[in-house]
Amino acid sequence: MRVFPLIVAVVVCGCSKTATEAATPAKAGASQTAAATSAPAKPVPAQVPDVLARVNGEAVSKSDFDRAVQAVEARAGGPVPPEQRDQVLRGVLDQLIGYKVLAQETKTRNVAVPDAEIDARIGQIRGQFPNEEAFTQMLAQRKLTLEQVKSDARQDMAIAKMIEDEIAPKVVVKPEQVTDFYAKNPDQFKEGESVRASHILIAVPKGADAATKAQARAKAEGVLKDVKAGKEFAALAKEHSADPGSAANGGDLGFFQQGQMVGPFNDTAFSLAPGATSDLVETDFGFHIIRVAEKKEGRTIPLEEVKPQVEQYLQQRNRQEQTEVFVNSLKAKGKIEVLI
Repeated sequence: MRVFPLIVAVVVCGCSKTATEAATPAKAGASQTAAATSAPAKPVPAQVPDVLARVNGEAVSKSDFDRAVQAVEARAGGPVPPEQRDQVLRGVLDQLIGYKVLAQETKTRNVAVPDAEIDARIGQIRGQFPNEEAFTQMLAQRKLTLEQVKSDARQDMAIAKMIEDEIAPKVVVKPEQVTDFYAKNPDQFKEGESVRASHILIAVPKGADAATKAQARAKAEGVLKDVKAGKEFAALAKEHSADPGSAANGGDLGFFQQGQMVGPFNDTAFSLAPGATSDLVETDFGFHIIRVAEKKEGRTIPLEEVKPQVEQYLQQRNRQEQTEVFVNSLKAKGKIEVLI
C-alpha cells in the first residue's frame, strides 16, 4: 500500500500533467508539455540487480523498483511501451533516489507527523474499500501488515510536510506575474466559436445491414416529422434519443467548440442559426436531429475571468520548480551511486 511512487512522481518531480493542464481554461499546460527533447536514456538491463543504487549508503532495492514500476503502469493503464522502456525506468529510478534523499532528510531534521494525522490517512485508505474485510484482503494480497502501511504513510507525510515547509515561501505568485503571463501568452486564452445545441439520436448499430439501417431512418423521419409539427423537442429527445449522455436532459449537449463533434454533426450544428432545426444528419452513430439554441463568437478570455486559474497554474509551476531545486540540492550534497 506504499504510496511513495505517487508522491515521488507528483510532489517531488512534478510529473503529473493533470494539475498544470487543468490550471487555465485554454492551453496553459502546452508550454510545459513542449519540454526540450533530452538525450536517449542509458539502456536498462533486462534483469536488474537486487540493488540498483545506493543513496548515502542506503540501497534502492529491486523490490522497491519493481513496485514503483507497477504503480506507473497501473496509472498508465498498461505496460511500459518497449520503445520508452529505458526512459521510463530511468525516470522511476531517479524518482526513487529522490525519495530516498528526502526520507533521509526528514530524519536529519526530525520531522514529526502526529499520530492523529496518520490515523486519518489510514481512515482515508480504508474508505476506498467497501468494508473492513476487503481492506484486510488487500493487505494479505500485497503481503503487507497494517503497521507497515502506517509506517509508509508516516514517511510519505513527513516528506510532504518537509517539502511544504521548505518551499512554501518561494511559491507565492505576485499579481504582476499573473498579468505578465497573461500578456505574454495571448494564444493560450483564445476561445473559439461555440454553439449550444440539443439532438435526438436514432442509433444504428455498427455493421448493421441495410434493412436495420432503413428501419432506423424511418423512425428518425417519423420523429423529425413530429419536431416539424411543433411537438416539444426536449420531450421527444427524452422519449426517443439513444444518447444516454443527453437524452435525460432533453437532448441538451451544452456548449461545444468547433471540432469537438464528429464531422457531419459539427458542420451542421455550426451552419444552423439559433432556433433552427436540422434535417436528418447521418454519422457513424446513426441519425441525428439537431436544434441549435445559441451561438457564441470566438473571443480572447478577459484577464479578470481567468486570473484565479492563472494564479493557480503559476503557483503549481513554482511549486514543481522549487521542489526540484530542493531535491537536487539534497542529491548534490549526498553520495549517489547508480549501479546499472
